[in-house]
Amino acid sequence: MPSWTELALGAARKARQQLSIPLEDSPVAIVLGSGLGAFADHLEEARSLAFSELPGFPQATVQGHRGRLVYGRLGTSTVLALQGRLHGYEGHDAATVAFPARVFGVLGARALVVTNAAGGVGAALQAGDLMRITDHLSLTAENPLIGPNEDALGPRFPDL
Repeated sequence: MPSWTELALGAARKARQQLSIPLEDSPVAIVLGSGLGAFADHLEEARSLAFSELPGFPQATVQGHRGRLVYGRLGTSTVLALQGRLHGYEGHDAATVAFPARVFGVLGARALVVTNAAGGVGAALQAGDLMRITDHLSLTAENPLIGPNEDALGPRFPDL
């Protein structure tokens, strides 16, 4: 089986070719969770590619997750957006769930924004409110960094 590095390089190469992403570009990467997939439909000059066309990308199976990588502009910034994402409860291990972030890194993303539908416990929160999560505890006992470090994908312990 190819390494995560080989898979990420292959997926990035295909995305760069098919979506015409310039080598010098450093886009903002966004993972669009439940209810936010339509955000990518509002990008200017948008081009998209199905996950099935990207080597190593598993298919998104959650209802409402379109399973597309979209490249476009938002104001003066270029954006790479995942319309849909992968989840551990779909049967994916942590390294597979983290794979799209590795591809974003190979594509030169300067920032990563991950969105999701989540519950909150605050008296001021109402259903549908947006909130910013600044940290989290993973209670899955899984870590996508397990195994040998792949230097081509970044440091052993990236700042989260």
